[in-house]
Amino acid sequence: MNPRRYRLALVLAGVLAGLLTLLSWTQLWFTLTLDGGQQLDVSGQAAAPALSSLALAGLALSAALSIAGRVLRVVLGVVGVGIGGLTILAAATAISDPVAASARTVSDATALGGAATIDALVLELTATGWPLLALAGGALASITGLLVVVTARRWPGPTRKYETTTDAATSGDGGGSAGAWDALSGGSDPTAGYNSPRPNNETEHDR
Repeated sequence: MNPRRYRLALVLAGVLAGLLTLLSWTQLWFTLTLDGGQQLDVSGQAAAPALSSLALAGLALSAALSIAGRVLRVVLGVVGVGIGGLTILAAATAISDPVAASARTVSDATALGGAATIDALVLELTATGWPLLALAGGALASITGLLVVVTARRWPGPTRKYETTTDAATSGDGGGSAGAWDALSGGSDPTAGYNSPRPNNETEHDR
């Protein structure tokens, strides 16, 4: 694949990873049935609040990646791997213990706290598929970051809109100053051949 197209594909993959994570964060993750029949809906915002910051960081990273130089690309790729890993960790933590992830929602609804109390209140829990989308977004972010690190050195460099040349730098004096300096550096006297002006205070006797 053309290096320029490869760069574009990875930038778009990073954007997609951030959007998937952000979409998952806004959706329903769990539905709880409490003792007494009360039902509570728990969104990704409550179950894994860190996902929004991670998603936005991934989107910003992708934007920076599109204009970054060679060294910065590698750094951004490593950061992208870290963002993906943290996204997976946040989603997996909520999936592995949904009651703990829903504790704040339960506390707000019942004014009760404590892990043991909340665990006793929850009689039934139903999970949706949206947390898996967050896992997919994190995995895509990590893979994209790893590919950036591996391939960044082969990407085309950023376009330089304004470039200066040696000719442009010396065009103001017609090259005279540069020529004189080069002659002096080579051991020649650039003033040779020029007649020195006669001092104004020379007397008639001196002539």
